[in-house]
Amino acid sequence: MTTSEENILNMNICTYVSVVNMNPKMYAIAIDFKTLTYSNLINNNRNTVLQALSKKNLNLIRYLGKKSGYNYDKNKYLIKNKLTTNWRGYSILKNSAFLLELTHPKEIYKMNDHNIFIFKIKSFKNINENLLTYNDLIKDKIIL
Repeated sequence: MTTSEENILNMNICTYVSVVNMNPKMYAIAIDFKTLTYSNLINNNRNTVLQALSKKNLNLIRYLGKKSGYNYDKNKYLIKNKLTTNWRGYSILKNSAFLLELTHPKEIYKMNDHNIFIFKIKSFKNINENLLTYNDLIKDKIIL
């Protein structure tokens, strides 16, 4: 979840995410540079929230990952369908498996279609153990 300079929320699906340091706790996330999420990170240095999806969020993968925030108001859709809740002042997806409040985004590596950002973890919350996995995405024919 990122926000624009005008404080407009956007959510995207991140395929490449990894813990890269334990002290201080840091994550690396590869972001497609053609996305609104990328633009929000470059143009707005606010905190963001990484939401690990649960199996209950499976039906949102295609919507959040296949539709562009440049063309669709994803937040409007999520609110209309009562799919969000609040955490620490952020609008987040209901039924997430865990949440990470990330700060200090720093773009560290540019590739052909994704750029890697490093984030510090400000806070986190574990919610449930029903984490959506790679195998779930294959089983539901979302990938492969």
